[in-house]
Amino acid sequence: MAESIQEEWAEPDATGLAEAATAVVDAEGTILAWTAVAERARGPRAADVVGRSVTELLAGGDTGRAAVWQERARARQPWSGLAYLRSGSGAAIKVLVEVQPLLGDDRTDWLVSATDPSGVSAWPPARSPVAAALLARAPVGLSIWDTDLRCVWLNSTAARQDGLLRRQRLGRLMTEVQPGAPGREIVDAMRQVLKTGEPVVEREYTWRVPGEEEDRVLSSTYFRLDGADGQPMGVCNMATDIEKSLARQHLLTLGEVGSRIGTTLDVIQTSQELADAAVPLLADYVTVDLGDTVPLGDEPLKGPAAGASVPVFRRAGMASVHQGVPESPWRVGEPVFVPSTSPFTRALLSGETHFEPVLDTSLDTWLGRDPQRARTAAETGMHSLIIVPLKARGVILGEAVFIRTENRTPFSRDDLLLIEELAERAALSLDNARRYTREREAAVALQRNLLPDRLWGGPAVQLASRYLPADIHEGVGGDWFDVIPLPDARVGLMIGDVVGHGINAAALMGQLRTVMGTLADLDLPPEALLARLDRRVLQMTGEGESEGGPAGPVMSCTCAYAVYDPVTRRCTFASAGHPPPAIRLPDGTVSFVSVPPGPPIGLGTAAYRSITVELPEDSVVALYTDGLVETRTADIDDGLGRLAEALSWSAPSLEALCSHVTVTLAPRRARRARAVRAVGEEAGGGARQLPRSEDDVALLLAGTRVLSPREAAAQRRP
Repeated sequence: MAESIQEEWAEPDATGLAEAATAVVDAEGTILAWTAVAERARGPRAADVVGRSVTELLAGGDTGRAAVWQERARARQPWSGLAYLRSGSGAAIKVLVEVQPLLGDDRTDWLVSATDPSGVSAWPPARSPVAAALLARAPVGLSIWDTDLRCVWLNSTAARQDGLLRRQRLGRLMTEVQPGAPGREIVDAMRQVLKTGEPVVEREYTWRVPGEEEDRVLSSTYFRLDGADGQPMGVCNMATDIEKSLARQHLLTLGEVGSRIGTTLDVIQTSQELADAAVPLLADYVTVDLGDTVPLGDEPLKGPAAGASVPVFRRAGMASVHQGVPESPWRVGEPVFVPSTSPFTRALLSGETHFEPVLDTSLDTWLGRDPQRARTAAETGMHSLIIVPLKARGVILGEAVFIRTENRTPFSRDDLLLIEELAERAALSLDNARRYTREREAAVALQRNLLPDRLWGGPAVQLASRYLPADIHEGVGGDWFDVIPLPDARVGLMIGDVVGHGINAAALMGQLRTVMGTLADLDLPPEALLARLDRRVLQMTGEGESEGGPAGPVMSCTCAYAVYDPVTRRCTFASAGHPPPAIRLPDGTVSFVSVPPGPPIGLGTAAYRSITVELPEDSVVALYTDGLVETRTADIDDGLGRLAEALSWSAPSLEALCSHVTVTLAPRRARRARAVRAVGEEAGGGARQLPRSEDDVALLLAGTRVLSPREAAAQRRP
């Protein structure tokens, strides 16, 4: 039936439907009224149709549409759609039919109007049919508003944009069509155009379509229409739905993907975020490979024997639509070998993107000369390729590779521009991570070099220690510990924590540790040593100010000092604002020493007191910094409870106990430390995501021994 209608279809009269042809139909489909406009539109006379069924006017016996209208009318719902009406000559006329129920007390009639669906006949005048046809069928929404800002014409695109029936817009004010603030803003722009004659170009506004929950975003240009006498006739509105524009989609995609990259200052995680963000939105398989300028591992890249290919990259991130990333023969962290003549090497050396929308697998191409990659491409269906160098601040860090396999559409130029912008953003994040990593490694190296290489306390104690740097943005802190042998086999145990992070904190730590070690060598009681240290820090700060230059960094720290005597089994503690020492007795019982509180070093109070406790042989003294027991989500009491529980573990050795404590209380940092890697895997297991480390951790354990006076007197300090 549809084919016969198409064959019989004739163009409607350009002037016949300049107005809506209107009829009134009752609930049973009987025509009750027929307007003169309908007669002029090559339709039958009113006398011939009134009292007949509306289905007799539908070309091709299209009774299905009448059934739809009748169903909507009974439900009292308006409806619109295309239909073919029989003309007086018998040909079919394609019209846009709009049906509105006329509601009464006990019946529902229909008000049916038919108009030219193209909008050609409504405006402009019939003497310009070519211009009319172009405007009516334009893909841009066009509407004409008179000087009172009432709508006098719109094309079909504009009707689709706002979701209103044409007759619901024609003759109505803009504020009636779009009430509220959006309508008022449009009216202000139109009035400005009417007054000045200057067009308003590409102004964005929102338009709420009836029945939709979200606003549409349109971009409109308004210009004045002048008559032959130069007087304004109205305003033309050219509107584009920019929600569907390529440029807007480009920006939205870039914003969506870009926000997921660079959430941390970790090179590996940033690389993986780039790969994850691009799959499957932009590509089916993405790899991020970084060069030697970006430190990823402890071992330098080494090329294979025979020099067939050179190591250029190390894999830092990858993602695929396929489980397990079967496209990649290399895992994250492994070196990636490529032929020197491949586009991977050329892109890295030149800094230029390699764009291959259709991957050429011929034998005389770069892929044909790389059998391993050629096999992978054939097995996984790789057919489109983009290689983008990752450049930031004049440095080429590596490159990102984007490949399509399941998506059979090749990369386009628009895809290329989007991917290059995304890679540019990611490169900045990677460079920030690279710089942070290098600075942090320098701070960690300084910190470790300032800590003692070897702890020795003589026969009085057995020692074990751990230092675990934080991984926050500010870098490592100023935690330290030391052990000083004293006369008569006694031993001094110290631990401290400088306020702040970074290289400055590490340098201050080195100064304070040196001063404290020198004072301990004088064999001062713990409370006297802290008082001397407090005065010395004030002197060091005052010297910088007295030289006339700017004062140096404020030296402030918390610390604790203990002296253990293996003959009397007594241990004397003093604290400058430091967490309380813990004591583990031989039976596994753990308690904390109630050291008289003292202010942190650097305040100039010099008010410190000590406490002495007697320890059984094989007890363990635990000195630690607050990073072991404090977090942002838990208070210190919770941390002290966890520390007591960890210390009570029956360990086979002091080293094992030290590892167990760090793995239990600082699992992320413990797994980073080589010294406890094996124990960490046994205790924690798996590679689950762990919370970020907020502060350094320093832990010093001293297992006590007992000596006779003769044994103690026989000892000499080294």
